[in-house]
Amino acid sequence: MAKSFSPPLFSETEQNNTKELRPRFNAAGLITVITQDASTNEVLMLAWMNEQALAKTIKTGKATYWSRSRKKLWVKGATSGNTQQVVEMRVDCDQDAILMKVNQTGGACHTHRQSCFYREIAGQRLLKESETG
Repeated sequence: MAKSFSPPLFSETEQNNTKELRPRFNAAGLITVITQDASTNEVLMLAWMNEQALAKTIKTGKATYWSRSRKKLWVKGATSGNTQQVVEMRVDCDQDAILMKVNQTGGACHTHRQSCFYREIAGQRLLKESETG
């Protein structure tokens, strides 16, 4: 399969300043994706993309991730109906993490909650949803 993206630049300065998308995938071929609601800025989930998932997301505008447990691509909402339409994508300075802003339909979490980040850490315990602000 042909590569969708050019490899990262050797120089950190060049990588931090390039105008080209040159994602820095980890040793497993994955890049971290933080997904955020485009209208509220609420963090919805953290997931992973491989090169194919990233290319497909850019091409279709539908959030497509790599499932580490199932070892396959998954289009968010393909089975649940809880879809994510991409509004904006950003990459961090050295291109090893992606921030994706989406229009979320339904809950983003597999627990059917709006966000996967529904529990607050308080010392050594987790607060119940009703205890969080």
